[in-house]
Amino acid sequence: MEIVFATNNKNKLRELQEMLAGGCIKVLGLADIGCHEDIVEDADTIEGNAVIKARYVKDHYGYDCFADDTGLMIDALGGAPGVYSARYAGEDCNSEHNIDKVLRLMDGKTDRRARFVTVIALCTGSDIVTFEGEVAGRILTERRGTDGFGYDSIFEPEGGGGLTFAEMTHEQKNAISHRGRAVKKLVDYLLP
Repeated sequence: MEIVFATNNKNKLRELQEMLAGGCIKVLGLADIGCHEDIVEDADTIEGNAVIKARYVKDHYGYDCFADDTGLMIDALGGAPGVYSARYAGEDCNSEHNIDKVLRLMDGKTDRRARFVTVIALCTGSDIVTFEGEVAGRILTERRGTDGFGYDSIFEPEGGGGLTFAEMTHEQKNAISHRGRAVKKLVDYLLP
């Protein structure tokens, strides 16, 4: 089976390809199908953004496709950055800017609870099915680890042995991460 993962993020594509290694699902990225457009994610929910991306690829390129969107929800920030996680520090920001903003806003706060939520939208034919994965944890006061991406260096997940996602091996992270949990549901659906 060949399916497109609607992402240009090489880290996310690699993670998914590793999770599905050895299976009968070949995962292609947007570059593999010649899609270089910037798909506008303007929904007000994580699920909505995932659906937009999956539907765009199916409608414009004809491939069965899945897309994900992820948000970091921090209790002390009222659930922010949430749907705006990728651009929390502004439209032209990067992960380091986003982390800097979170650390600045969390300075002095004792409630460090947070959770990552990933929603995967699968578009085959005219059908859209969604799968959600979540992991609870806490926001650290400083970065730890050099692997991973996004907010991985300041998020310590429950069940992670005191490590941040950025300190874990890919296998350790995939076993407990929000994306790993959503992908497992996707795979169970595709390969019952």
